[in-house]
Amino acid sequence: MATKLDASSCRAEAWIWLALFVSIAVPDLQSQTAKPAAKQEPDVLIFTDDEKLIGHLVRATGASVTFKSDMAGEITAEWSKIKELRTRQPFAVVEKNVKLHRQEDTSRVPQGTIVVSGDKIDVNAGPAHTPTAVPVANAAYVIDEATFEKAVLHNPGIFEAWNGAVTAGASLVEATQTSQTFTGSASFIRAVPVENWMDARNRTTLDLSASYGKLTQPNTPTLRTAIYHAGGERDEYFTPRLYAFGQLAYDHNFSQGLDLQQAYGGGVGWTVIKNPHRTLDLKTSLSYVDQQFQESSHNQNLFGSTFAEGYTEKFFHGIVFTEQLAVTPAWNNTRAYSAAGIAGIAIPLYKRLSFSLNTIDTFLNNPPPGFKKNSFQLTTGLAYTLH
Repeated sequence: MATKLDASSCRAEAWIWLALFVSIAVPDLQSQTAKPAAKQEPDVLIFTDDEKLIGHLVRATGASVTFKSDMAGEITAEWSKIKELRTRQPFAVVEKNVKLHRQEDTSRVPQGTIVVSGDKIDVNAGPAHTPTAVPVANAAYVIDEATFEKAVLHNPGIFEAWNGAVTAGASLVEATQTSQTFTGSASFIRAVPVENWMDARNRTTLDLSASYGKLTQPNTPTLRTAIYHAGGERDEYFTPRLYAFGQLAYDHNFSQGLDLQQAYGGGVGWTVIKNPHRTLDLKTSLSYVDQQFQESSHNQNLFGSTFAEGYTEKFFHGIVFTEQLAVTPAWNNTRAYSAAGIAGIAIPLYKRLSFSLNTIDTFLNNPPPGFKKNSFQLTTGLAYTLH
């Protein structure tokens, strides 16, 4: 009898374990073999002529809408040509009078799926919320919700968010005379935040340039030119247009007898003009300049001020013109003033490559005897844009 009870107990225990295994394994197997979720419905764009596009809204500004169609690819159209727009993904609509900081509450920025009809944008945050209506004329940016949240919450690291361009050019002549000329420059800028719809917090710029040339001829002394520059600036914004900055610059100019000039300064700047097509900055600072010449008797330490301006203009087809001018009078030696001017234009050629034409003019009022006060460079080359 005991043997039969033990056998019955074993069979019952086996059935219990089998039932437990089935209750765990079968649902898991079903979840693995279940059909994938249905693909989310696409966004719809309808033009005023009733042409309809299916795809996804990329972004929008106060002037235009960028839409990626499954058939037509990415297109950009003005708001006036759009009759209706419906999205399935949530977007944030930033109005023209709204500027955000990273730590600021974003509750006043409507977020949700959007329906554009006529001259208004209805933002639907969900069944429990009343849709928010924003006039199309008052919408500065329409950004997908993921990008919006990342921009507000993420603080880029020191190696992130850098933009800039690298330019290089060269010439070589081999004849009775042998001539080599090499020019190059690199400029980098890191503006935080990157997004235009947020208030500027800080900006870092770095610039490097070099021009080297050598001319040799039998029975004639070798002639050479060597001009090098390295500089940097850090801006910290008080308001969207007013900022404090610190800067430094190192210059060598063999053509002016200048072995090394070190300049350090700090001051305030004001962005007078800032829009998608042009910017104009005015700056003033107190400066310390250490000049070391080939003739050491002309070395001197100067204390003065720097007055500067910088202008950028963006033309059609991506053509960009830049110009900078700085004048530095020295207060402890009024004859030892200096100035520098830069102007350049970049014309896109293919993707990130462009043709670059630049002029650099530097003026020293106190070079050693035998050297000209003015040094002018005209350089051309190919430029590669990082972003």
